[in-house]
Amino acid sequence: MKISDIPNNVLELFKGGCVIPAMPLSLHSEGSFDEVSQRAILRYYLDAGAGGVAVGVHSTQFTIRDIPGFFEKILNFASVVMDDWSERRNRPVVKIAGICGKTGQALEEAGLAVERGFHAGLVSLTALAGKPESELLKHIRNVAAVIPVIGFYLQPAVGGQSLSYGFWKAFTSIDNVLGVKIAPFDRYATLDVVRGVVDSGRSEDVTLYTGNDDNIVMDLLTPYRFRGEDGTVRTLRIAGGLLGHWGVWTSAAADLFRRLRRISAEGEPISSDILTLSQEVTDMNAAVFDAANGFAGCIPGIHEILYRQGLMDSPRCLNPDEVLSPGQSKELDRVCKAYPHLTDDDFISEHLKEWRK
Repeated sequence: MKISDIPNNVLELFKGGCVIPAMPLSLHSEGSFDEVSQRAILRYYLDAGAGGVAVGVHSTQFTIRDIPGFFEKILNFASVVMDDWSERRNRPVVKIAGICGKTGQALEEAGLAVERGFHAGLVSLTALAGKPESELLKHIRNVAAVIPVIGFYLQPAVGGQSLSYGFWKAFTSIDNVLGVKIAPFDRYATLDVVRGVVDSGRSEDVTLYTGNDDNIVMDLLTPYRFRGEDGTVRTLRIAGGLLGHWGVWTSAAADLFRRLRRISAEGEPISSDILTLSQEVTDMNAAVFDAANGFAGCIPGIHEILYRQGLMDSPRCLNPDEVLSPGQSKELDRVCKAYPHLTDDDFISEHLKEWRK
């Protein structure tokens, strides 16, 4: 599958920038798959204003691959639900599949994603940790021969590795590369990606999405300006967000995204209120992602919010021992009370019954 095979309205939506939540996995309390809750969550994302959803990624729990046939089942289920809701709402949806493992596994997962109607693969390099960048690039080329690729700069705290400016410059030059999710939670590393894309000469072809949940607002507002190797000054913006954080409070996130897009488009000055808003979003993320404990409770944090809102029947993870860290529940209470303008409980209450049908 090539980028040219992606429907025009889907491709335009992705390249123009949109809200893309990373889908969590919904389970019953005893650990079986909860189809009703999972369907409700996907419908919620699309009705909340998301332009797409990423499935089989970190928020979905990489260990779904340890259960025979489960990764394929989740891909198929999510794709069918998104297609149905997209048709009902008469608007496009970008479907992104997480691609993991060494090359053999990654190629198999890419093939499954294409068969299930996904438009692109978000490629994790965790299984190749410690390999030279030349081997990582070879791996990407192999996967890109099967499905359009979105690069993934994952933060080291949850399994990522440091990748150089030269890696991202070479990565961007690979055929069938659609975009990059920048999620190192590191300003220096973020600049390496953006500068690499600029110097590759393909900044108009490769779309950048922030995955820096600790810097969402400023990533989306910042015009990145570099003088290229040929002396030409180029400005590049991060178009949208592909975020675990946006897997909760998604309606509020979509409102925020539209507001930031308007500020950028109209060239408005960045007010002190926006700077404060950036801090508030980061504070909320710290509670959800459990930054105080090295992100140990990041997935349970997402589940807890969706459980409280009635979208999940149980906050359980695949590993029943993966639960909120001590004090994390109180932190979630604190930020929800402190920043009600960044939550969307009323929106969910209004539509929950329809989503759970």
